[in-house]
Amino acid sequence: MPSTARWPRRVVIAVAFTVTLLAMAVPAGAHPYGYPQTVTVAADATRPEVVRLTWKAGGVDELTLLGVKLGLLPQDRVLLDGAISFQTSDATVLATSAPFASYLLTQMTVSSDGHACTGVVDPPSDLVGSGVDVDYTCAGPVGAARVEVRMLSDLDQAYQTVATGPQGKRQVYGPGRYAHDWALGAAPAAGGADHDRDHDRAATWKVAGSVGPLLLVAAVVPLLRRQVRRRRFLAPNKGENSP
Repeated sequence: MPSTARWPRRVVIAVAFTVTLLAMAVPAGAHPYGYPQTVTVAADATRPEVVRLTWKAGGVDELTLLGVKLGLLPQDRVLLDGAISFQTSDATVLATSAPFASYLLTQMTVSSDGHACTGVVDPPSDLVGSGVDVDYTCAGPVGAARVEVRMLSDLDQAYQTVATGPQGKRQVYGPGRYAHDWALGAAPAAGGADHDRDHDRAATWKVAGSVGPLLLVAAVVPLLRRQVRRRRFLAPNKGENSP
């Protein structure tokens, strides 16, 4: 077969190999063990001085791991091979404990106009399903707030948190980016609208960087298979026409 007929297959193989390597090099989304933990940032419609953060774990294993870290659950929940043995009661123990509430207020902070806001944890009724709400009361109506999130970073620095704010704005918290300014009212966040748009684009590219290579691999592999099947189909015909 002429070299020009083999060229597309070589290109497809090279692209698939390169994209696979890129996919392997991209961190897996939001934290070391699976789905990322999330935080929702919102203003209170009836209390303009209050900022509400809602934290939700990425998986139940994280709740167990945190419970062990805080001394609320026995060490044998973490097995020798590193696997985590979750029990339904683990979330209940964590949700009703003072150490967990203190941990939330330490790892998530809110400030407005350079002054720290006071947080109060709303005891969660369904920590696994809906997460936990923390209300931060500031000195006055909040137009812009600086929110810092370091949840689970003391367990593993690779943990990240995907945050969603007003009007669907997004931010990824993680190593080197634990603080972000959010516009919650009439006053713009520090940096203005252009700053917000830049952060939105950056967050979008972080998510795309994690998922995009995998989608490319999924698209390239079927093409490669079609090329292989085509060559197998044409091979006998080539043999019959040979002198």
